[in-house]
Parts: sequence; C-alpha cells; structure tokens
Amino acid sequence: MIFRDKVYQITKAIPKGKVATYGQIAKLAGKAKGSRAVGTYMKTNPFAPIVPCHRVVGFDGKLTGYSGNGGLATKRKMLIDEGVKFLGNKVDMQNSWWKK
Repeated sequence: MIFRDKVYQITKAIPKGKVATYGQIAKLAGKAKGSRAVGTYMKTNPFAPIVPCHRVVGFDGKLTGYSGNGGLATKRKMLIDEGVKFLGNKVDMQNSWWKK
C-alpha cells in the first residue's frame, strides 16, 4: 500500500470526538517526517467526509488549513459538534487527542 493510501486509511479510523496530528498520522503511515505530505493529502482529500480530514490538527492543537466551505470556522464547528474540546483557539489535546 502506498503512503497516501495508508494516510487516508488511518485518518478514516479517527473516531468522532478525537483528533490526530499531521505528524502522528505520518508516523503511523510509516514516514515520520511526512507531515507536510499528510497536510497535502488532507487538502486534496477526495474521500471527504468518509475520510474525516477535519479531525487532523497541528501538533499543538492549532487548527490549520481546511479547504471545505467556511474554512477554519467550519472545521472548528464540525469538531465542536463531534465533542472535541477546545482551550481558546486550540484543541484541548489532553482530552481530545486520539492515542492510537
């Protein structure tokens, strides 16, 4: 399986109410330094919403690019609606991080 397909498979497994980081997904997919590629795959995700790219955030919980309608405001709303907790403008990683 190629890296991109592994990334989408892993992202598909992130449950509602949890988030993963770009680096975490890259590492799980076999390329620890592939976080930028993961970001590109999320930006061009042809499988949304089956592959929930909105559940992928920066290493510190910061919301980063979202190419869907409404941008980051929509990403934030989707995450809140799924039960993800925030501390200010960042995801509360202690409570919402998906530990696979």
